[in-house]
Amino acid sequence: MFSKSKINDPAPKTDDAAKPAAKEASAVPPAPAKASEFKSSAAPKAKPAASTLSSDLHITGNLRTTGDIVVEGTVEGDIRAHLLTVGESATIKGEVIADDVVVNGRIVGRVRGLKVRLTSTARVEGDIIHKTIAIESGAHFEGSVQRQDDPLSAGKAAAPAVPPAAAAKPAKAE
Repeated sequence: MFSKSKINDPAPKTDDAAKPAAKEASAVPPAPAKASEFKSSAAPKAKPAASTLSSDLHITGNLRTTGDIVVEGTVEGDIRAHLLTVGESATIKGEVIADDVVVNGRIVGRVRGLKVRLTSTARVEGDIIHKTIAIESGAHFEGSVQRQDDPLSAGKAAAPAVPPAAAAKPAKAE
């Protein structure tokens, strides 16, 4: 492409021109890196494609993944995922827990998510526990909405501070 003009540079002597080329050719290549070094510095892995449950699929049972799920069919059971997209023809009967939940279809059960979005075609019958929520005009929703900073871990019952057996016993007076 472009190179620096060498108008003002003196012409190299024939011996000088051969020396830089010889130096470059005799240069020792750097030692190859260890395999373990490549693992940490390698390019990030490609995100796997979302698992799609087609409209003719009916699942009875729970689904759990760290990836993304697109449901177009029917699921009778709980779903836990990173991103859950409920298609317009989909029906889920069970609890949904995901970082991101986009509802275009029907959910009968509790929804827990950091970001929950009900589109205009959404039909939700159950409580929604969220960090952020968006409900488009036309969405049908029956239930309660509750904001929590960490809605994903709130599903686990907190251990009581005092065990029930200890709380039932009267204290002895000395």
